[in-house]
Amino acid sequence: MNAPFPEITTERMHLRAATPADAGDMLRYLSDPEVMEHTGMEPFQTKEDVLDEIKWYHSIVEEGSGIRWGITLKESGKMIGSCGFHNREPKHFRAEIGYELSREHWGKGLAGEALRAVVRYGFDHLRLERIEALIEPENLPSLRLVEKNGFLREGLLRHYEYGRGRFDDLYMYSILKEDFTAISALDDHFYDSDDKKKPARNNTGVSS
Repeated sequence: MNAPFPEITTERMHLRAATPADAGDMLRYLSDPEVMEHTGMEPFQTKEDVLDEIKWYHSIVEEGSGIRWGITLKESGKMIGSCGFHNREPKHFRAEIGYELSREHWGKGLAGEALRAVVRYGFDHLRLERIEALIEPENLPSLRLVEKNGFLREGLLRHYEYGRGRFDDLYMYSILKEDFTAISALDDHFYDSDDKKKPARNNTGVSS
């Protein structure tokens, strides 16, 4: 019997498996050229495109090469994006993280909230030592997002991917388990004795 899909709850969101019932919500953001601009893919056109994407989400779990959560809002249950790991290399305890978020929810800190939860899951439950993020240099919101959450830029991978008829350069970012542990310990000091909310220093929108 397959293990149940792990679900993650944050302050404002519930991260769960995407299902065909979510295809309509997903098409709204996956068909948005601004959301898809830095993903290396063309905007989706039909629900069939989305269903293929959901099949890919399921396939990487079955293969053990990754896991992708659908991001839903607690208040509505509506799927507004996704975040997860792919290109996982268990032998080397590393994986690559990816994400996208509906444009109407950029700038609210939701991308950072989801990113932190997924990174924590990777280190705590997948036994990862290193998490990588590959980002186009032009994708400034995504660069800011990972940098504000402890990822370090390691270098530029020239003409690293080919898509939409062009070669793309990508920045390589990474965060190690020890980095995340140190950041988490530091963040604890942002709570006062009444457990008030931390300053929203990580809030940012993201385009992929």
